[in-house]
Amino acid sequence: MEFSELQKRAQAALNERRLSRLATAGTVAAAFLTDKGNVYTGVCIDVPAGMGFCAEHAAAAAMVTAGESKIVKMVATGVDDNGCGCAPCGRCREFINCLHDDNYLCEVLLEDGSVTTIGELLPYRL
Repeated sequence: MEFSELQKRAQAALNERRLSRLATAGTVAAAFLTDKGNVYTGVCIDVPAGMGFCAEHAAAAAMVTAGESKIVKMVATGVDDNGCGCAPCGRCREFINCLHDDNYLCEVLLEDGSVTTIGELLPYRL
């Protein structure tokens, strides 16, 4: 699957909304392509005091729930990104790296359209 299709899947998951007076969701969405060819998506959930979680965590939870853990490509995009990719935060980079021994090879689409890997984003990974 090309990054353009994976990006479309992430964009389709975007759905900015208020969940409660304290919580919002859907301002960032992520799509993961696994080694088995499946795509998993997720959106962020934002609450006060940093207790929410990123779109990548939501996509990872869906993937692990389905019995998979190896990611070969990923895209994250936000409602303000004009459809471009965005790099995962440091917490997400570490999290993805920990889910499978080969996830450091996962290709990541960046804002400028270039592609890097989780390993390149985490040069001193565990």
